[in-house]
Amino acid sequence: MLSHLNLKSFFTPFVLLSLLMLLLSASAFFTLSSSVTPNSFDTAEPADLIIINGDVWTADEDKPRAEAVAIKGNRIVAVGSNHEIEEYRYSHTRVIDAEGHSVLPGFIDNHTHFDRAGQLLMGINLLDVNDTDGLRRELTGAVERLPDLETWITGGMWGAYAQWERDSDGRVDEVPSSREELWRPNLEMVDDLTPDTPILLSKWDNSLFLVNSRAIELAELDCTQEGVLCEDGQMTGLLLPDAASAVRDRVPPPSFEHRLAEARLALDRLLQHGVTTIHDNTPPGQMRVFQSLKEKGELTTRIYARPTLDKWESLSDVGITHGFGDHWLRIGGLKGFVDGIMGNSSARFYEPYLHTGERGIWRDMMYPPGNMKKLITEADAAGHWPQVHAIGDQAVDSLITLFEHAIDKNGFNENRRFRMIHTQVLRDASVAEQLADLGIIAEMQPYHAIDDMRWMEERIGERSRWAYAFNTLHEAGVTLSFGSDWPGTNASWYTSNPLHGIYAAVSRKTLDGNPPGGWYPEERIDLETALKAYTINNAFAEGQESVKGSISPGKLADLVILSENLLDADVTQYPEINVRYTIVDGILHPITSN
Repeated sequence: MLSHLNLKSFFTPFVLLSLLMLLLSASAFFTLSSSVTPNSFDTAEPADLIIINGDVWTADEDKPRAEAVAIKGNRIVAVGSNHEIEEYRYSHTRVIDAEGHSVLPGFIDNHTHFDRAGQLLMGINLLDVNDTDGLRRELTGAVERLPDLETWITGGMWGAYAQWERDSDGRVDEVPSSREELWRPNLEMVDDLTPDTPILLSKWDNSLFLVNSRAIELAELDCTQEGVLCEDGQMTGLLLPDAASAVRDRVPPPSFEHRLAEARLALDRLLQHGVTTIHDNTPPGQMRVFQSLKEKGELTTRIYARPTLDKWESLSDVGITHGFGDHWLRIGGLKGFVDGIMGNSSARFYEPYLHTGERGIWRDMMYPPGNMKKLITEADAAGHWPQVHAIGDQAVDSLITLFEHAIDKNGFNENRRFRMIHTQVLRDASVAEQLADLGIIAEMQPYHAIDDMRWMEERIGERSRWAYAFNTLHEAGVTLSFGSDWPGTNASWYTSNPLHGIYAAVSRKTLDGNPPGGWYPEERIDLETALKAYTINNAFAEGQESVKGSISPGKLADLVILSENLLDADVTQYPEINVRYTIVDGILHPITSN
């Protein structure tokens, strides 16, 4: 029996050699079996979803292009050829044929105002309305969408695009010479549509407001009150700002259910456009909305929520710093403001605007002097990520100085991701070099360029050359981060469709193709640079590049399948390409409208 054998004599050289050969054989067997197909040896779990026959642009430098993708649960498990991914197909696996069209990482939007977008989608958007028919059409739609007819309809901002031709290519000789008011609404245009629904609508510049008879009744208005415009002793429904302010005080806040309904509309719009993450400028009350939707399992877009920079200390006091949360809802960078905006000519410049003689403003966070330096430096030291708005050339330079001080004061930090929000007008190309040297991310919204060109040259003249300098920044080595600023300002509606933003960055033309060569065409960038700015660069900007932003094994399964092959298309076709499927967290959402 073996127990009676001398073990020393048992392990002869021959026996040891035999054992070694056996171990080597076993090792070879296990190595082989781990490389064979899962269908043959059942060593790999089956995929839940497979995409085949795609032109897969991955944003992954190790494997830039592929044909197919396998998804298990909420993660990407394999990327490769149709033949390679076929090995992950089992009887229950759902297979989507991309038909040769583009498969991309889910789009990440670096700048949204989600709550305002929901309000406009459910409420009323009159930016391009400047006649009675348009007003009645949009008001009818708003009434139909309202969950409660007693809810006020507010906002609207009529007439914005009437002031500057929507598709103007920015040449001064094409800018209308007159800024005279072209149209005024009155309550007779709206009363029959809103017998029970009070309204308070605004002109785009908030110089005039419209109410209906129901609002007049609730606010107890009459012709004796200052700011109430009447004709022949009869109320017109028009109010000046002071009178409108008094009415606004009577408008009750929307119910929580109303806000949830607005959010669902906004989420659906983002889903249609393939947006799987937003970097949202989030007011405090909106977090409750996001949390409720998350608890209900209704979030279809990941939220990187950005409170304001002046809240950094309160957040830190309760243990909240950058990245607090999970992959669906997390606290992101803190938004600060240096100057105003181009839409109302309040962005801060070294030289005056040509049409006003003013230089723009500094925002409240810049006061008292030194306050913004303190906010940025202390928030950075506490582990927050300041992300600060700067538009005019002087504002951009000033913010660079502020960021540089924080870097010098707090020292090197490999996790630091300072972002300059908008980065809209540079003084010259040397500014891009400064941004690159400091590692500051340029958070930009390319659709701004083809919308703002309507009036940019009229306002700042030759300085427009350095507006939206995408290529100058890219060539300098600045990380470009793209988004929408959806839904826009009181002067413009900005689409949430990333393909329109990509078109703007690559062509620098209006949607109908003006100017033919592009507006300052030297600032155009190529398609792949623009795609990176909407995907992996934005994941980097939120510190999540190891988790999302590319189609890579192990990352979250957030993808988009388009209706065409974007990489083979002419740039003029980009705005017409639609999203066919949006995949978020491994869940497939067929898109039926765009």
